[in-house]
Amino acid sequence: MNGRMWDKSLFPSFEGEGPDRPYSRSKIHRMNCTAYRICLWFVSVMLLALTAGCVTEKEAKEKDQVIQSIRSVMDAQQAAWNRGDIDGFMEGYERAATTTFVSGDELMRGWQTVLDRYKQRYNSPAQMGTLSFSELEIQPFGPSYALANGRWQLSRANDTPHGRFTLLFRQTSAGWRIIQDTTTSATP
Repeated sequence: MNGRMWDKSLFPSFEGEGPDRPYSRSKIHRMNCTAYRICLWFVSVMLLALTAGCVTEKEAKEKDQVIQSIRSVMDAQQAAWNRGDIDGFMEGYERAATTTFVSGDELMRGWQTVLDRYKQRYNSPAQMGTLSFSELEIQPFGPSYALANGRWQLSRANDTPHGRFTLLFRQTSAGWRIIQDTTTSATP
């Protein structure tokens, strides 16, 4: 055995290339390493794809709580409006000078300014009509902010004005409150 533990002649498939042996040991090793790397890359990409869209149970529960809290604020606003209670409706807005309301070409800043506008435009139960919200979509952004999009409609004796809204909510010490309201009216 020429002082070796084993004789290469016993394992001819591992020696050099030739017509009966197209691959050497080093080529087989390189091919196996490449296949291994491709497989590892593929598994890594698949795991990343599977976990990227996963939301923990805690995150899903927190998101649902935010959505429910904002729906409650909007339900309370709708109920207050339909009672003719503009002050109650305004409880859904943050009482701050930075609260912003945009409608048409108007931009108003400040909770009190928005309240005064509502009281001026809707000075009777007939003007207020019955408010309904629909197609409500709420998207939380982190623990402190959420965006709500939807439709609004007033049902009144002679007309039914309607349109869309986008509301930016912020979690405050008083709960979720609107800090930015952009409301549009559809043309009749």
